[in-house]
Amino acid sequence: MKLTTPLTNETVEKLHAGDRVEITGTIYVGRDAAHKRLVEALGRGEELPMDMTGQIIYYMGPSPTKPGNVIGSAGPTTSGRMDKFAPRLMEIGLKGMIGKGLRAQPVKDAMKKYKAVYFAATGGAAALIAQRIKKAKVIAYEELGAEALQKLEVEDFPVIVVNDMYGGDAYAEGKKQYARK
Repeated sequence: MKLTTPLTNETVEKLHAGDRVEITGTIYVGRDAAHKRLVEALGRGEELPMDMTGQIIYYMGPSPTKPGNVIGSAGPTTSGRMDKFAPRLMEIGLKGMIGKGLRAQPVKDAMKKYKAVYFAATGGAAALIAQRIKKAKVIAYEELGAEALQKLEVEDFPVIVVNDMYGGDAYAEGKKQYARK
């Protein structure tokens, strides 16, 4: 399935755990430190550096950009570190998250409540994933270096739906499928 950002409730409603998806459009990059700053800014009533409505955040572990390239290797980082921040961001409109690894139950509950989805990008394929990124720009928290908030323009960015808004979990289903009987 091909998706174009920003995501809508109707788009998220069509997604189910295990679906293979290619995303085209704008996605944002944010990790632990950026998430902490975003949620702290919300707590102070401040405006965020971007409108979260319908957006996707990629939990990316970038490597340095080589001359002539848009971005360095761009693989997913462990999503669990963002779990304490994700429900608050979904509350204000975040519709998608991309990373790797399991999510905590409060995050899954927030996906149901706010109609959001968690995608996995393939770990170990960072150089290939980077080829799908057409533009990259730091938009906030530049002093955080690799943890700065970035805006990416992507084309056919490959992900798999891990957790959908219905409680579906591709990781759990995969374990069941291959469990020894």
